[in-house]
Parts: sequence; C-alpha cells; structure tokens
Amino acid sequence: MKKKLHFSKELKLCFILSSLFILCCQAVFAQSNITGTVSDKSGPLIGVGVQVKGTSASTTTSQNGAYTISVPNAGNAVLVFSYIGYTTQEVAVNGRSTVNVSLVESASDLSEVVVVGYGTQKKKDLTGAISIVKASDVQKRQGTTVAESLQGLATGIRVRGGGQPGSEAQIQIRGLKNFGANNPLYVIDGLVTSANRDFNPADIESIQILKDASAAAIYGSRAANGVIIITTKRGLDGPMKIEFSGKSSLQTIPRYDLAETEEFSRLNFMAYDNAKINRQQLDLNTNTDWQDVAFRTGNVQDYNLSFSGGSKDATYFVSGGYFGNKGTVISTDFDRLSFRVNTKGTKGIFTIGENLAISSSKNNEMSGNPILDVVRMLPTIPVYDAGHPGGYGYGDEAKARTFGTNPLAIANLEDRINQNLRIRGNLFAELQLLKPLKFRTSLGYETSRDHYTYLKKDGFWTLNQAYDPAILNENRGESSTVLIENTLTFNKEFGKHSLTVIGGQSYQKDNYALMWGTKRNILQNSTTGHYYDVLDQGNEAQTGGYRNRADLISYFGRLEYNYADKYLLNAVIRTDGVSRFGPDYKFGSFPSVSGAWRISKEDFFKSSWIDDLKIRANYGTLGSSDIGAYEYMAFVNTFSTIPMGPNQNLQSGSTQVQLANRDLHWEEVTQQNYGIDAAFLHNKLSISAEYFISKTDGVLIRYPLLISTGNDGGNPFVNGGILGNRGFEFTASYVENSSEFKYNVTANLTTLNNKVLGLGYNKNKTFVGNTVTEVGQPIGMWYVLQTDGLFQNANEVASYKNANGKVIQPAAQPGDIRYKDNDGDGEITNKDKVVVGSPWADYELGLNIGAAYKGFEFSMDWFGSFGSKVFNGPRSVMDNFSDNSNYRAGVQPWTPENPNTSVPRAFYSSTINARGDTDRWLENGSFARMKYIGISYNIPNTLLKRIGFNNAKVILSGQNLITITKYTGLDPEFSNGSVFEKGFDFGAFPNLRTVSLGLNFGF
Repeated sequence: MKKKLHFSKELKLCFILSSLFILCCQAVFAQSNITGTVSDKSGPLIGVGVQVKGTSASTTTSQNGAYTISVPNAGNAVLVFSYIGYTTQEVAVNGRSTVNVSLVESASDLSEVVVVGYGTQKKKDLTGAISIVKASDVQKRQGTTVAESLQGLATGIRVRGGGQPGSEAQIQIRGLKNFGANNPLYVIDGLVTSANRDFNPADIESIQILKDASAAAIYGSRAANGVIIITTKRGLDGPMKIEFSGKSSLQTIPRYDLAETEEFSRLNFMAYDNAKINRQQLDLNTNTDWQDVAFRTGNVQDYNLSFSGGSKDATYFVSGGYFGNKGTVISTDFDRLSFRVNTKGTKGIFTIGENLAISSSKNNEMSGNPILDVVRMLPTIPVYDAGHPGGYGYGDEAKARTFGTNPLAIANLEDRINQNLRIRGNLFAELQLLKPLKFRTSLGYETSRDHYTYLKKDGFWTLNQAYDPAILNENRGESSTVLIENTLTFNKEFGKHSLTVIGGQSYQKDNYALMWGTKRNILQNSTTGHYYDVLDQGNEAQTGGYRNRADLISYFGRLEYNYADKYLLNAVIRTDGVSRFGPDYKFGSFPSVSGAWRISKEDFFKSSWIDDLKIRANYGTLGSSDIGAYEYMAFVNTFSTIPMGPNQNLQSGSTQVQLANRDLHWEEVTQQNYGIDAAFLHNKLSISAEYFISKTDGVLIRYPLLISTGNDGGNPFVNGGILGNRGFEFTASYVENSSEFKYNVTANLTTLNNKVLGLGYNKNKTFVGNTVTEVGQPIGMWYVLQTDGLFQNANEVASYKNANGKVIQPAAQPGDIRYKDNDGDGEITNKDKVVVGSPWADYELGLNIGAAYKGFEFSMDWFGSFGSKVFNGPRSVMDNFSDNSNYRAGVQPWTPENPNTSVPRAFYSSTINARGDTDRWLENGSFARMKYIGISYNIPNTLLKRIGFNNAKVILSGQNLITITKYTGLDPEFSNGSVFEKGFDFGAFPNLRTVSLGLNFGF
C-alpha cells in the first residue's frame, strides 16, 4: 500500500525561497583587508576565531598566529577574537589596517559559541537547558557510537550500552516521554539523521544536547525526546594540516563463577534424590568450560586520517576512518569504513559549502544468547558429539536433560550478516543580503542500502530441536530522506539592545522499501562443505516486501532579545504538518518561551568573588509522531476467498483486518524548566542547576482489541496515556590553569522521577512479566511474591498459619521457602503479590577529572547509579535446582547439616523453590564504575622538529576496569529493549573491560 500526501503550495514556496539568494547575488559591498597576529603570554595562538561583529565574515589564525580578514566598513567595524580557554575580546578597528591582539586565559567557557537549532548562541546567553559535551571527552573513549561515550558527561541523560560488535547504546533524555523507543532526535550539520554505528565519532567537532522545550521546540514534532546536535570538523585558514589518530584495544568479557563437573554432579544428584527421581547418567569424564568455548579476547582497531586547511575565502576538511571490532563472543565482528568531505567557500556576500559523509559497514551478528547458554549448558556435555547431526554436543534425555544451546554449534551453523552502505550530506548556501540580514538555504539528502542475509546450515544445537533443512533468507532494504530548508536571520544591535530573529521553512520526505526472499534445501558442496548461499538455489520459495512514505512540512521562527546583557528573552514557535495522521490532525503547533536575568550585571550587585550569576525559566511544548506511516488507515486483505453457490465456487473478496483510528494525533509534551548558572573565583568555579517538570498527553499506545471486532491485523494505536517526569540536575566544575600544573574537576548529579498519570479508557494498571504499571506510580514497578526466609523444621511449617488458623504452606518441607501471605487467605496465590521496589535509580552521578603537567596529561571518568532494584535472571537459572542448568560455584543449598544458608534445598522438577515471580531474584542494582582512565604524553617539540611533526601524543587508557556493586550478575549497567521491564537482566550483554594504546600526531 502506498499513500501520498501532497503539499503543492508549500513546496512551491520552498523552491521560491531557495531561488531567492540567486537573484540577490549581484549586490556587492566595499571590502577592506585587516591583518594582524593573535598571541598569549607564551606566543602565537593557532586556530583563534576572528569574526567581524554582526556579520558572517570570519577566519582563523594560521600557524604563526597571523590572520587576514575582509571587513565591509573598516571605520566602524569591530573584530571579535574567540578561543576556547581564553576570554573573548572585541576590538574596534577604527580605520586601522593592522590589529594585533593578546588573549588572556580564562577558566570559564561562558563565551563559548553553542550550536542551537538553526543558529548559534553564546553559552552565557542561553535561556534553555542545554548540555555541552566536549568532543575530546567522547573521542578519548573506545566506542562504536556517540551515545555510549556520553555516559556521565552530561546531566539529564540516561545511557545504557552493550559490548556486542556493532551494538548501539540506548539513550534517554530526561526520562520516558512515551511507551516507545524514546530515542532523541539527532541533527548532524543541519541534517536530521542518526548517529548510529555507521557514523564515525572521530569526525565530531562539538556536541550539544537540547533537553527542554525552549531549546528543542525549534524542531517541533520530533523533539519530544530531546535533541542531540552534532557539528563535524571544518578546515581552518592556513597550510594543509594532516592529523592521524590510531588506537588498538583489547577487550575481555566478565565471566560467571560456575561449578565444574565434580561440584555440579554432587548438587545435581542431591536435587534428584530430594525429589525421589532417578539420577541422570551424567558423563563424569567430561568437564567442559562453556565460557571458554563461547568467549574469547576481543580487539578493536580504530584508525583515522584527516586533511584540512584553506584560506580566508575557502576551507576544506577531508577524513577517512577504519573501525574494526573482533567480538568477545565467537563468530561476531563489526567493520566500518567511513569517508567525509566538508568544504566552505566565500566570495563577497555569498557563501557556499557542503558536508558529505559515506560509510560502509558489515556486522557479523551474534546467534542465540551465549551469555545465558553458558549457564544452561552442563559441564558434563562435550563440545562435540559425532552421534548428533552436525557433530555437536548438546542435551540428552538420559544423561544431560537440558535445552540449553551449544554456543559453538549455533555460531557455526547460523550465519547472520548485516551490511549497510550509507550516504548522507547537505549542500548549503548563504547570502548576506544586508549587514544584519542573512538568507540560508540547504538541501540535505541521505540514502541507505541495507542487505541482511541469514543462512541456517544442516545440523542441531539443542535437545529436541525440530528439523529444518538448510535455509537462506535475504532481505534488501532501501531508505532515503530529502530535506529542504530555508531560513532568514536578522541580527542587529541597537545600543544596549540586541535582537536576533530567525524565520524558516522546512520540508522532509522519507521513503523506505523492503523486499525479501527465502529458499529451503540450500545445496552444499560435498567436497568443501560450502553452501551455495544465493537465492537461485533450493526450493519452496517465499517472497515479500512493502514500501512506506512519510512527509513533513514545517514553518518555524525564533526571537532572541538581549538588553544590556542583563535581560534575555527567547521565544520559539514551530508548526508541523505530517502525513502519519488523519486529515483532521495533520498539523500541530509547538510554542515555547524562556527568559533569563543576569543578576551579576545589575548596578546593585556587588561581589568580588561572584563573576557571573544568572537565573532562568521557560515553558513550552514539544511533540512526537513516532508511529508507522499509515497507522490511521484501515488495512485490507485482498487475498480472502469464500465458497458460494450450489457448486461452491471460490469467489475472491477483501476483508478489513486491522481497525483504523482516524483520530490519531500528536503526543504533546509540556515542559517547565527553572535554572541557575553561576561562576565564582575569577571564573574558576562554575555551577549550573536545573529543576524540570514535564507531562506527556496523548501517549500513543497500541490498544488490545478482541479479534471478534474485526481486529485481526494487530492492535490499533490510540492516544491513550499520560506520563509525567520531574527531576533535578546539578553540575559543578573547577578549573585551574594559572600554574604549570593544570587540573579540572567536574561533578554532576541527576535525579528523575517518572509517573504514570493515565493509561486511558478507564484502565488503571497493566501487567508485563513481573512488573505492574499503575496510575500514580512509576513505569514497571516490581510486582512479585515476598519471601520470608526458609522453614527450618516441620514445626515451623505446621505453625505458619493465617489469622483463622489455616496452615498456609502445608506441602512445604524443611529447607523450603516461606512466602508471605499478604492477603491473609491462608494460601499463596497471585493475590499475595505486592509492589516491592523500583527499577529506576534514585539518582545518577558523574565525576570527571583531568590534569596536565608539562608533557603529561591524565584523565579519569566515573559514573554511578544508585537506588534501583533489578532482577537477576541468570541467577534465577543457576540457583533454582528445578531444571538442569549449571550452578554457581560454591553455592550451599539448605540441608539438615547446613541450615544456616539463604539458598533453599535442592529439589528437581518442582517450582516450590524456583518460582520466577518472587523477590528472591531481586537485587540492589546500585553501582559505581570507572568508565575511563587514561594517561598520555606529548612528545617534546625539540624531538618533533627533527621528524617534521607539529604534535604527537601517546595514550594508554582503560575502560570499565573497576566496578563497585553488590549486584551478583555480570554487569549492573545492563540494558534491554522493554520499557516496562527496564530492570530485568535475563542474559543481557555486559559492558567489556578494555585496555587501549593510541597514537595521535599531526604535521
């Protein structure tokens, strides 16, 4: 099914505006060249930004600190000199042709220019909640994606990653806004896209995280989950610079401490004996360490090379990168090749540029779940067994009754390959119509080609596996995005008044198409064993596919007002029209307003130790339309037939198979934010604090309906939920750069409380697994039976009665678990389940420390999460004794001779002590982890001159080397894909310990 949404008038306007700058290119302003040098107390500074105030004319200093810039009016022009770590200076030209400047170091970065939606602002002038992350802090960590390297570097974001090759971390900004993926919107160089595993983090110049409505409202209907703006590197005025970075890493996976054959057999025989069941005929001559079979030492190779340079009129940046990850699980790996070209040129009032990125990746994906299978497989099972089809060892009804999967067998008998080619970029042009007025147009395009193949070979990997012949499945997907945007920016100062107004229009079209085919009985070369993995082999062909399209047309505007650097006002509105909703609900508007008061600029404010003090507040709305392209339409099956007439002839027909909801509309997030920013002690100490409140109305959820209603194609979406979030964020930084020993410390704190305010349709609660989501409570609270120790003797069993004298657990034996009869009816049933804890942390902390002395630099990052309760799924397998899985080494189940234990008696083939819906498996999920530690040495200049290098650095680093926690699973920092079971660990892939050696140099 393919539906089109036409925006003919809007598209005409889009192209008219795009052509406007061409008609105005004839205007030319008189230009004067100003030259000079920029230095500090140590000498010339390279890469200092030089800008003509109030215009787009800018350049940077070259190798010797020199610059040349064209100035429209040298008599009245003001040059702005900015450099990270230094106080920004504004210098009037006053008709001079040479202007030399000496910059002064500053511990504060308040003058840093921050990229916001469709423009920039100085950090000190922000009125919204925006976190700025240094690209160097992200790039020093070894990560496949940007998101996994952000953890602990900013407040208000929750990041959970995994160590699989090609895995992508989960990131939430200020909590759950809906019941979907909650992924933020990524904007890279103005292009709405994704910073997934196909994006090279080494290309990043700056990262800004827009967390509240006033900051993100400029992106309207897509910004409900926050916005991450990434700007990639640019060339600088000067000779060509060549930069290389290389890093080689070793990775190890954490392991369980499991029983070997002697201990396992003793415990297993005990469980069978207690159940009065004949023992298994265990193979006591085999002692397989399944973790040795499934796991290995992984490695990462990460290399990047870039070329950059230019003149005052044109700059370029070209980079190439290779990222290769051999996984810590057998038969897993990920490879990525990336290439980028960013250029920009200026001629008079006209500027044109482009950003182009190409990536090619291949991911050999993991089959099964070896994290859990190394527990489920018994040490008495051999790796290979010639008596089994395929030749691998696995469960046996007589001597090893387990349905665990042989991890080597499934890795060798299944091939899952995911390949991707992605091209993305944009072409932009700017026209300085007047000194305060600039027009910009941008054409963005992204296309992706996905190719997934699955080959299942002949053979088995688990007990009682149904036979399937060799199968080949092949999927090919193609996506494309076209983004056309036009903005007009007015920027003018009137004495103490400063005004910036931005107006714009945007059109985006997304297409996606998928086709797939499957064949069975794939042929195999009897000599080599190779399978002919092409779809012209085999038989029983099946094919399928679909195609989607979504359109988005938008109009937006922003007003920024600044009076005397004391009173700041920011107002934004965006109107979006989207094809995903029905005719009456396609358009929505998302306004916001924010203000700030810089108290430190008031005449009455007198303080020698407070350098800057600003309070701010904002209120606004954001939206989300994260549903399929055609959810408001009815789905019709045209393949149905019915026998009719005396001869019962088949007649074709059509049937509606999914009910449609034409009243679907936006999820709307309303947010409030109150903040304070301050700097002390000559800007050495800075703090920022935020308190926010958000509410999501009309949360899109699938509502379950009976098939008898005609709903046979999946539950339709409804706007049925209301969610709320409240939180507090605090960041404090101290920087000391005045001595030869330089250091900095940053600490941040985030608290977050989510609450379900409504589930819609008079629904009060919903149950998923061992959780309950109830109105008035956070999402996914633990809802289980409570345990109360172990029965130590028959008298305790007999005396455990309710108020009416009824024995509550009459079938229990000494050593069994005592369950709490919370409803007092004398029985243990589901009615006794209660809420016993939350999977959500009370607060999360980040601590980042850096120091430098002469040529040495040191960096260390810590992250901690505290107050959550999590479900240890692997332990519920190892410790239940009711099934045949391996056990924890050293576990001590209850026996008459060993009554002082919390582990109940071993009992096979009964859930009396092995229920999965009890608080026995809940543990404290708090942890503190050293995310990164690194030391580097900068090669001395005297040595560099001999080899012709400008800089060179050697770095030794480690990640996840220390974890402090009471959690007994592999990793307290696990992630899963369920919104309702965020605290459930059932074999989640853990974070890896990584040791890296790197070399960076440039010339």
